Amino acid sequence: MRRLFLLAIVAVGAPLGLGCAKSPDAGKPRVGFLLSTLQEERYQKDKQYFETAARKLGLAPFTLSADNDNARQLNEVEDALARGAKVLVIQPTDSAAAGAYVSKAHEHGVPVIAYDRDIKSGAVDYYVAHDSFRVGVLQAEAAVKATGGQGNYVLLDGQSGHSVAMEIARGYYSVLQPYIDAGKIHVVVEKSHDAWSPEQALKTVEDAITKTQRHIDAILANNSGMARGAVQAVQAAKLAHVFIAGADADAANVEYVCEGKQSVEVLKAIKPLAERAAEVASQLVRTGMAEGAAAGKTPVAAVAVSLVDPTNARALVIDSGFQSATALPACK
Repeated sequence: MRRLFLLAIVAVGAPLGLGCAKSPDAGKPRVGFLLSTLQEERYQKDKQYFETAARKLGLAPFTLSADNDNARQLNEVEDALARGAKVLVIQPTDSAAAGAYVSKAHEHGVPVIAYDRDIKSGAVDYYVAHDSFRVGVLQAEAAVKATGGQGNYVLLDGQSGHSVAMEIARGYYSVLQPYIDAGKIHVVVEKSHDAWSPEQALKTVEDAITKTQRHIDAILANNSGMARGAVQAVQAAKLAHVFIAGADADAANVEYVCEGKQSVEVLKAIKPLAERAAEVASQLVRTGMAEGAAAGKTPVAAVAVSLVDPTNARALVIDSGFQSATALPACK
């Protein structure tokens, strides 16, 4: 009986011992990666690439998502600080309101990297983002070429107050304004959409189709999700030859481009963006100073973007590894 009792103790104790195995991140500097949302396809990539790059650099990353809720993100900033984060990499739910996050972090001596979207108030230590202005320029230039620089345009902007949405819109107008001034292009609807909602964008395009008596020539959407809403509305109305542009290169949208349901997408490569943010975080942890930093000025790393159309979709999206060939059967 004594022998059986000892064997039982060993059997029960073995898993407990295994459960106490040391985490591979133990003892490494913690870095909080705070995303506005993980509900969109692209942000799963941000999380994966950032965490992989950060671990290669000897950091211990953890990711939190606020589901586009400002109050929740502020709570997550406090949570990350309580976990002992040495650097916060924040994609703000609202660029204008996020200064409070920076102040909170700086009170704890923790630097902040604005990720993907600028933080308008509060002196962030670094800003890593795609060239959002260029996204708008590429979409608008392609639309002007496709429409001959004339017609009724619908602009689907992202969440009000987001720096990315504002920069993309600024890119639109840098190209479109001369045509608008000449009376050749008419922006019949421009609207912001909460949480960059595809469903809201669908309704906006439906309303625009009704307002213009089905005379829509181009739709420029700040992201892939809203472009999908536009495609759905145009397809349901059985409209032909409507130029539709999106950005983020979600698989469904690139497939639409190859099928001819959507005109173009803008590829915002996630891996170089996330890896650059991890590199800056590592520099801040190790030295307290990131490359390119200067007194009184926030350094910016602007990651390039590319226009995707049926002729280059395979090379830019599949061959680069951004999407798999199985996800894009129409892109030969």
